[in-house]
Amino acid sequence: MKQNRLGLAIVVGMLLGIAAGYVCHQSADSPAAAKALAANFSLVTDIFLRLIKMVIAPLVFSGLVAGLTAIGDPKVVGRAGLKALGWFVCASFTSLLIGMVLANAFDLGHAMNLHVPAADASAGVSTAAFNLHNFITHIVPSSVVEAMANNEILPILVFSVFFGIAMGAMKDQLPPALLSSIEGLFSIMLKITGYVMWFAPLGVFGAVAAVITVQGLGMLVTYGKFIGAVYFSMMVLWCVLLAAGYGVLGKPIFALMKLIREPMIIAFCTSSSEAAYPKTIEQLTRFGVKPRISNFVLPLAYSFNLDGSMMYQAFAALFIAQAYDIHLSFGQQFWMLLVMMLTSKGVAGVPRAAIVVIAATLPLFGLPVEGVVLLLAIDQFIDMGRTTTNVVGNSIASAVIAKWENGLEPWTGHAHPLSETIPSMRDDTDVAPAGLSASRSSH
Repeated sequence: MKQNRLGLAIVVGMLLGIAAGYVCHQSADSPAAAKALAANFSLVTDIFLRLIKMVIAPLVFSGLVAGLTAIGDPKVVGRAGLKALGWFVCASFTSLLIGMVLANAFDLGHAMNLHVPAADASAGVSTAAFNLHNFITHIVPSSVVEAMANNEILPILVFSVFFGIAMGAMKDQLPPALLSSIEGLFSIMLKITGYVMWFAPLGVFGAVAAVITVQGLGMLVTYGKFIGAVYFSMMVLWCVLLAAGYGVLGKPIFALMKLIREPMIIAFCTSSSEAAYPKTIEQLTRFGVKPRISNFVLPLAYSFNLDGSMMYQAFAALFIAQAYDIHLSFGQQFWMLLVMMLTSKGVAGVPRAAIVVIAATLPLFGLPVEGVVLLLAIDQFIDMGRTTTNVVGNSIASAVIAKWENGLEPWTGHAHPLSETIPSMRDDTDVAPAGLSASRSSH
């Protein structure tokens, strides 16, 4: 009942945000006045997102350490990680391929007759730090305190993996109070997250109202064809992901989609993967994914499995080429997909990550980076859809990896209670993957 009330409140917040934004947009005397009004709405959203960011680092750390300690065997961690990365690469390439095929099929750039930006136009997107060296060095934290303070998921993930594996290896030598403390911290963070999520309707209201106040409903009409084509492409991607998930999970995949409706709504309305992360973890647990799997795979997925973002990158890059009447051969488009697949990894925390990847890739293929200007006006609306698609793709990926690693409870038609699925690091033989029970029977 509580979950249904929260979902209804989020939808009501979105509808009220649209209404309030439209009224403010109509009553604003100038664009500057509209931006001033939008700033007031954005304050509510900023507070909600700051609350979300407040719980991300301790939630990821405690959950991942608890899960890895329960697994205990580093070989299992490596095996699950390789399976996850294999799924991510296949999903990423499929997403990019769908974007490329449908962008060529719709061919919207030529039909829209958009004006070419001036030669000195600025896209307002910085790509200076977007290279392999900086990406690799960024993954390994020089200070875990700094990484947690900045909510940088990948460095936190690396530290947590080392910490959790070491703790699992020393499980018999550590005092039980320390093990209980980690479990307790994770349980407390789940409880705090539940409190924070009740601010979601206000955050959704502010986010939607701010966008409509500045841009108005007319923006949706102006770029209607482009937005419609992108969302159609995302639906095609959803069908492909569901088909792949059905091949592994069977009919319970539809129960999973029903359970993740709330994080999908949160992602759609706030355009924030961080905002949807806590609720996604909770709903995966209700589906039966063991926390030792979800707390490891999901943070990894949020950095390496941005299916919606990658589909849009391919679609948008070809749209820009069409708008400038620049022909790209199939071979050039294919290489563009590979470049985007590499450069898109680990950008979950980068503002306008998809736009940054597009701006970084365009010059490599002779396309003017100023073309990104054509996308900025509607990026907020597109970002809603691609963030939601990321949640769908990451949820399916987590459930699939859990199935492969014997970390998925059988679906009985009813959501599993959270209280029964918190991982135990003292007696976890019932959640161990195949082959581990014998090796830890003396624990």
